[in-house]
Amino acid sequence: MTKALPQCETLALEARTPVLYVTLNRPESRNAMSLQMVAELSALFTALEEDESIRAVVLRGAGGHFCAGGDIKDMAGARGKPAGTGKDDPFYQLNRAFGHMIEQLNRSSKVVIAVLEGAVMGGGFGLACVSDLAIARDNARFALPETGLGVIPAQIAPFVVERIGLTQARRIALFGMKFDGHEAARLGVVHQVCDDEASLEAALEAAIAQVRLCAPHATAVTKTLLHRVGHEPMGSLLDDAAAQFANAIRSKEGAEGTMAFMQKRPPAWATVGDAQE
Repeated sequence: MTKALPQCETLALEARTPVLYVTLNRPESRNAMSLQMVAELSALFTALEEDESIRAVVLRGAGGHFCAGGDIKDMAGARGKPAGTGKDDPFYQLNRAFGHMIEQLNRSSKVVIAVLEGAVMGGGFGLACVSDLAIARDNARFALPETGLGVIPAQIAPFVVERIGLTQARRIALFGMKFDGHEAARLGVVHQVCDDEASLEAALEAAIAQVRLCAPHATAVTKTLLHRVGHEPMGSLLDDAAAQFANAIRSKEGAEGTMAFMQKRPPAWATVGDAQE
């Protein structure tokens, strides 16, 4: 059973085990990322780390847009507060709160699938870049508009570089470029682009079906291993990976996966949640 999820005002949640559908739900502002939304996403992903029934999270936006970036009202509110220095500066705190949240999503043990429509800008672009799978409509509009507004994509830029490399990230960030879903796929921001709503939904369902086939714990460990590449010496990383492989082989998942393969049947984890659907 899915554990109790945090109460949210800016997010609409629907659990269909083993998937949690999370909709950014501020359509009046094209789902601009408010401080409240940042806090709710952070609380949600903290809770999900303790919920083994959820294996994947689908992120999308209400009203035909994914996310248009940061909330101008929050920025105006920070401007009205007394200026501080360093970490006491209200603008530092506003910006860094988003950074902590996006880093948390990036490191989540869950498979994160982003469904991208309409505006995918600023913070929304950042969320796309930390997804494990990004599926976009052809008419989605991607941009890092910060430099045109006299600010910088401070918490987003590192994840864009990790996603598509420094050369393309320079071009997008320094020129404030706007581009559609097909260009996003060419650059590697998204993995798949769909030309209509029906094909978008079909692509999402196919991805979820594939998630079901993969063992939950093995998937989480693999994701952590991938994040370690480039941050640790290769030799010690491979030593630890071998130990994790041995543990996986001897685990219940390893035994079930092997048995299911031999018996030519789906593994037990592939049918979790079917009774609810």
